[in-house]
Amino acid sequence: MWTISDVKAKGKSAFKANYGNSVVAALIASLFAGGSAAVSRYSNNQASGESGSSISIPADQAIALLVTLLTVFLASYAVLLVLKIFVFNPLKVGCYRFFRLNAENPGTSLSAIKEGFGDYGHTFCTLFLTDLFLALWSLLFIIPGLIKGYSYRMVPFILKDNPELSATEVITRSRMMMNGHKWNAFVLDLSFIGWFLLTIITCGIVGILWTNPYYSNTNAALYLELKKGTDTVA
Repeated sequence: MWTISDVKAKGKSAFKANYGNSVVAALIASLFAGGSAAVSRYSNNQASGESGSSISIPADQAIALLVTLLTVFLASYAVLLVLKIFVFNPLKVGCYRFFRLNAENPGTSLSAIKEGFGDYGHTFCTLFLTDLFLALWSLLFIIPGLIKGYSYRMVPFILKDNPELSATEVITRSRMMMNGHKWNAFVLDLSFIGWFLLTIITCGIVGILWTNPYYSNTNAALYLELKKGTDTVA
């Protein structure tokens, strides 16, 4: 049975042994995740139409403005969807791949990130289903979505470790792997609160140089520990 201290020690060791590459990989992951959120916020702002103004607008002009805003809104989400499929998701999987390999063999090259672009179809289907299931569970309020988020936590790792598995089989494997470990994984995340607070206080500097790469290597170390258990059972 894995322990939080052991997993964090392995993650920190892998991080320190490949500091530069870990920082770059974590930065790439966070930048593109932030870019996706920024596009989404832009779309929402356009859809709101800056409704704080009380200026009267003729009906025909109001309809034309509404159509324009709706067009911009839909176009923004279309761009976001294309970027998510062809850039964000493969980069996410590639970064997870780098950290997984680095946790096992510190010193892994950043070229491992390119593996995320190896199979668009498989990556798209798997992450699309994962996001869809999470969205549906989140409709039952926050807690069920949070729990399922931990259940699906290992999907990006399994995706490249077991390319022969279908999208649903990858998700099922992640659920089985996290069964009985979700609470400890939650406590593991809580143990990083101090670093997350320092990241906020330093306007992200500590996050870039320490918190994010340290956390990502630790998450990969957790995957390797859980993988040992599933391999033993198999």
